Amino acid sequence: MTTSIISTLDDRYTAGQQHKDRYSYCTLVWRRNQLLVKPAGQIKQPYIASLDDEQSLVECLKHSPVNLVRIDPKLGEARLNFWANACEKASKPIYLRVPSGQKRKPQSLILRQLKRMVDWIVALVFLVAMSPLMLGLVWLMRLYSPGQILEQEWRVGERGRLFRMFKFRTTAIDQKTHLNVREAGYVELSEDEQGITILGRWMQRYGFQNLPLLLNVLRGEMSLSGPRCLTLTEAVQLNSERQGQLNKLPGIIDSWQVEAESQLLPLDSQAL
Repeated sequence: MTTSIISTLDDRYTAGQQHKDRYSYCTLVWRRNQLLVKPAGQIKQPYIASLDDEQSLVECLKHSPVNLVRIDPKLGEARLNFWANACEKASKPIYLRVPSGQKRKPQSLILRQLKRMVDWIVALVFLVAMSPLMLGLVWLMRLYSPGQILEQEWRVGERGRLFRMFKFRTTAIDQKTHLNVREAGYVELSEDEQGITILGRWMQRYGFQNLPLLLNVLRGEMSLSGPRCLTLTEAVQLNSERQGQLNKLPGIIDSWQVEAESQLLPLDSQAL
């Protein structure tokens, strides 16, 4: 049985006259302590101010009994980013609502735990071994390219869970400019237009900007081997059949060249 939780989510809000004929861009459904965020259907819900203001949504999520949020990718990348940021601040996990995919023989729990242990140990060894290089890169970035050290982009992980992927910043600009560049679509931009620094070009040449991915492996968000980790832009363009593949834990090896591939969006034409 499903019930609407509009009153639970925003019981402190009273709609004013200016919102009398305004409706929400989505439909909220409460199901077994999960909040489902779906595109607006034929049955319109009252306008809820919290759904347009991030801080209000964060406060509502914090004071709600929601254990996790599942959001429909049909709402688009901008809405996914909005909800992901709010859920992160409210300490609520957020998942894409994706199909279960093809049925297959479940992997033994012991094998899964063993693989996880191997991933964790190998990632930790590599992280310790590469720590002098990483500290050197951090020092050079602080010296020649002041600003944030890591870029944190939303990616789609196992069972559609959204998580932050860590990479060294390769540009002289912040993540907001990266989003503006990505919104330009398929227009090919030069390195100068992207603001890539000399140090950034050197890191991209050898793939050193991806070294912080080892932190994602330690956090259990990625594996050493597995399918390539998809961006939100790619995930929302997949059809239902391909979205079922998001149930697998993404791998760090296949994601190592993600920057070089991201501009091309190497998705099979049947998936669009």
